[in-house]
Amino acid sequence: MTQSSPEGYLSGSGFGSQMSAKFPMTPAIRALREMRIAFTPHLYTYEERGGAEASARLLGLELHSVIKTLIMEDEAKTPLVVLMHGDRNVSTKELARQMGRRSITPCKPEVARRHSGYLVGGTSPFGLRRDMPILMERSIAEVPKIFVNGGKRGFLVGLDPQELLRALDPQLVSVAIEKPSA
Repeated sequence: MTQSSPEGYLSGSGFGSQMSAKFPMTPAIRALREMRIAFTPHLYTYEERGGAEASARLLGLELHSVIKTLIMEDEAKTPLVVLMHGDRNVSTKELARQMGRRSITPCKPEVARRHSGYLVGGTSPFGLRRDMPILMERSIAEVPKIFVNGGKRGFLVGLDPQELLRALDPQLVSVAIEKPSA
């Protein structure tokens, strides 16, 4: 059954087939269906530069369960994907150390789009344009249900983190740091 909320999102369950006309058919959704991963679609009104905080607020979710998909690169400009809790930042110094690299930095938006096939703010770890190493903050696996981008700005999908682990086989890392207080 599909539900609407005052914030303007849809939620449902299953493999998404019953709601194909109600949410975007992105490369991420095609990948989730191909892998037979159960997910719930959640649409919301995208806020420019709102990030995980805006999606959590608009959907009534815990920020810790909203997972950011970040496209980064090492000193040789080799791209990689980092999955991080919405209420945490990535220690790029620690990430580089754990990967045996000199440095890791976020990609510029146009570079991230070229590697992933998605606009920044709509990047999903599923259905990426090219194969890249995927690294995931270890504690994400402990969250009962996570929400990752569905491949379009204003669109998250909820799923079991064990399904993400099974499908993407990410390297688990411990690189989360507290976000500075505003």
